[in-house]
Amino acid sequence: MGEVCQIPEGLDCCLGQRQVLLRPKHEISSRYLFYAMQSPSVRHQIFWNEGTGSTVSNVRIPILKDLRIPRNDAEEAIAATLGVLDDKIELNRKMNATLEAMARTLFRDWFVDFGPTRAKMAGAAPYLSLDLWSLFPDRLDAEGKPEGWEESGLLDLATLISGGTPKTDKAEYWNGDIPWASAKDVSQCKDAFLIETERSISESGLKNSATKIIPKYATVVVARGATTGRSCMFGSDIAMNQTCYALTSRSGHRFWLNCAFRELVDRLVNAAHGSVFDTITTRTIEAVSLVQGPKELRDQFERMVTPLFQRLLANVIESRTLAQTRDLLLPRLMSGDLRVADIDLQTVEQA
Repeated sequence: MGEVCQIPEGLDCCLGQRQVLLRPKHEISSRYLFYAMQSPSVRHQIFWNEGTGSTVSNVRIPILKDLRIPRNDAEEAIAATLGVLDDKIELNRKMNATLEAMARTLFRDWFVDFGPTRAKMAGAAPYLSLDLWSLFPDRLDAEGKPEGWEESGLLDLATLISGGTPKTDKAEYWNGDIPWASAKDVSQCKDAFLIETERSISESGLKNSATKIIPKYATVVVARGATTGRSCMFGSDIAMNQTCYALTSRSGHRFWLNCAFRELVDRLVNAAHGSVFDTITTRTIEAVSLVQGPKELRDQFERMVTPLFQRLLANVIESRTLAQTRDLLLPRLMSGDLRVADIDLQTVEQA
């Protein structure tokens, strides 16, 4: 309740239940209204007048109609300043979607569809450099994989790591400097990389529990619950709880492993079972196999996609910084404690 989004111009859509559309009048811009609805004064009004429904909290329409929106002589400038940050965040999101699609499309062509081998069988011209083209066999075998390629168990190629939870009644185990991921953090991660967590633990909590530090670039998957199968990579060294599994490459092919896992995760989810929620067990993971291809080809793939994933992570980190800057500026600009003239907009654009 109280979350706000802005519908882009030109997008036709319908609203579901428990949502209200606010259409700005001529005397206020849509973007300023968007930011004003996130200001402390408006959020205070919303939650101060919160009513309790039969199942969920709610705010009645008359209350929304009576909301007092902060007005400012520099409304257009405020919206433009905050908009610069949100526009850069959106640009990063689109760039990351393209980078990730490039890496995963390349993986699928080489290691799932066996595109170069099929092209050779069809007599097509090479579409890769000749050194790469030569790494693909000329035909498929009776099992439909490139001739000479082997099928291996996932855990022949990756190490499986489980997590744990420090005792919650030990205050000294919590709120330390070590980020600690739960299934909620992983399942709600909208990016390829998870870089921050809702909770953190202390060194004492790490030493006195089953949790472990999962290394940067590990692939992490939710193993039980309603979001079983959701996955991401860790963007730094992060501890995690027992609702997740982490996979690290035995051969240094971290991004190849992530792409491979994304291709077979549906098989894991379909094989999952549990009394209440689906559960991916160690046996489930042990039973999964995949066509790995020769190490030289995996080395080549890793070299090609590593810059893409590193740029992905850099964009995620930059977007977090931009969002923090926006959230710091918004209440101060809305209250008048800070003027747009006091902000170096060029510096904000280059942040």
